[in-house]
Amino acid sequence: MLETNRYQRQVLFVPIGETGQTKLSQSHVLIVGAGALGSSSAEALTRAGIGQLTLIDRDYVEESNLQRQQLFSETDMKQKTPKAIAARQRLAEVNHHVQIHAIVGDAEVDILRKVVPEADLIIDATDNFETRLILNDIAQKYQKPWIYGAVVASYGITFTVLPDKTPCLQCLQAYIPAYGATCDSVGIIQPVVQKVVSHQVTEALKLLTGNEADLSGKLISFDLWKNAHTEIDIAALRKKDCPSCSENRSYPNLAYESRMKTTKLCGRNTVQLRSQRKSTDLSEVAKELQKNKQIKLFQNPYLLSFEIDSYRVVLFQDGRTLVHGTMDQQEAKKIYHRYLG
Repeated sequence: MLETNRYQRQVLFVPIGETGQTKLSQSHVLIVGAGALGSSSAEALTRAGIGQLTLIDRDYVEESNLQRQQLFSETDMKQKTPKAIAARQRLAEVNHHVQIHAIVGDAEVDILRKVVPEADLIIDATDNFETRLILNDIAQKYQKPWIYGAVVASYGITFTVLPDKTPCLQCLQAYIPAYGATCDSVGIIQPVVQKVVSHQVTEALKLLTGNEADLSGKLISFDLWKNAHTEIDIAALRKKDCPSCSENRSYPNLAYESRMKTTKLCGRNTVQLRSQRKSTDLSEVAKELQKNKQIKLFQNPYLLSFEIDSYRVVLFQDGRTLVHGTMDQQEAKKIYHRYLG
């Protein structure tokens, strides 16, 4: 039964109404990335009365996140809480009726194959193009709509992909900045996050309440600081030979050889290493590291962090390791093997 008082203002909005609100309460959204875009989208959908949310994020809360990632607190930062966990804890306080699933890990193909079939919609809140291409292909494979979004500095961009109806990300690569400036190299202002989130969440509400005819159908980009706004009608941009969405699709970004084992993280002077091991016993690793008196250790239920020389190394239970203090992948591997075998 709908909570009339909680959602009354939204139900009064005619395009949604009671029917749309019921559909929302029965919907499941997957948000990939729980940073600036992801945390804001998650809160908006939780307040709107979504039925289920699944959050996937590989990182933990750091001090620089607090400027724009609205679900997190200084306590989360001090405890190095994984973003997906911190988001789930806060969202449960916002609306206890929403089922929230948190996955601490990469949005890799094996994980997405398990969660995407259960979702009605995917919202992109990632920080790298490689993951978006994987999302694009798996959304096509399982026929799930997804909403692209990206921000940097005062610039934002977004569009909605409907399998077999609109161009996909692969089709539109020529119109999208895939590489270059990052939040850590040129910064970011918080309002641009909210503008992209407003577009993404509004498109999500349209889809989930049965108002697909009201979707934008455009690639929207803007620069808030420069007072610039551009909209491109994407209907005619679908490629007949696209490897991801054409009749002869092959989903190239889902192939094993396309998956990254070493990743530079969004200009953060950090390299992520992905082990072949599916899980890591953090307590056992901590025991070994404690033998080195020069190492400063920190551990919580989700990760193990240690500092040595000018590096900070963070291990997650799923076998991932972040090496902070370098962008050199070979150097990061040397640090990993030197202290972790």
